[in-house]
Amino acid sequence: MNKQPKYRQVADALRREIDNGVYPPGSRLPSESELSIRFDASRNTVRSGLNALVGEGLISSSQGLGYEVRKHEVFELNASRFENLTFPQNGDAYSTDVTNAGRHPTQTFRVEVTPATDYIAGRLKVDVGSTTVLRFCHRFVDDVPWSTQATYYPDWLVKEAPRLAEPGDIAEGTTRYLAAAGIEQGGYFDEIATRMPTPDESRLLDVGAGVPVLLWTRTGYAGDRVIRCTITTFRGDLNRMNYEIGEVPTRVEGGQS
Repeated sequence: MNKQPKYRQVADALRREIDNGVYPPGSRLPSESELSIRFDASRNTVRSGLNALVGEGLISSSQGLGYEVRKHEVFELNASRFENLTFPQNGDAYSTDVTNAGRHPTQTFRVEVTPATDYIAGRLKVDVGSTTVLRFCHRFVDDVPWSTQATYYPDWLVKEAPRLAEPGDIAEGTTRYLAAAGIEQGGYFDEIATRMPTPDESRLLDVGAGVPVLLWTRTGYAGDRVIRCTITTFRGDLNRMNYEIGEVPTRVEGGQS
């Protein structure tokens, strides 16, 4: 006898069918009434099971239209090549990678002057409360929210590279802009973590409460000076990250040589 609550049984059964392709991306699930008959459960119980799948990001609901299986076309980011100036780029690293994958990039920008928090001050090696410039990007792939990126620059760097404080895009990307200004990023330190999204992140990335986010923090160095701290927040259901270290043979789909 299944000891799980009935709504969990409904959610588990439908999840398996979605995973097995019974309901492919873009298809609609049976109505609540039909599912109530199938599972011998009340509509409230069925609705609770469906809401669990909404929270996991597997399905979406529209008033009057029922429940639809969400499309999840995963984007793969090569973190080793991202921002690598030895590779040809068409604009910034994000636009280049998305375009090279045959997909469409769009993004919005916000630039502001903000005091360094404890966390940012520790990464930039500056005093807490000292002035930093924040460049914030909200990024989309094929018009679907993909990530947010918050990059903090220390005040001394902005004085040497004033375009960092200007609103809007830096077409060639900030890494190339800084290199052209004689401030070339010679190395970086990456930190990767996962957690559940904040309410703001859920709103910006359009994810349900059950979908985690991937945090990628990159601290960049020019010699012995820290020049920036970038925190990129990815949707956990639409992204995959990889690194190439050392000599790696040509890869084909699925990561096999």
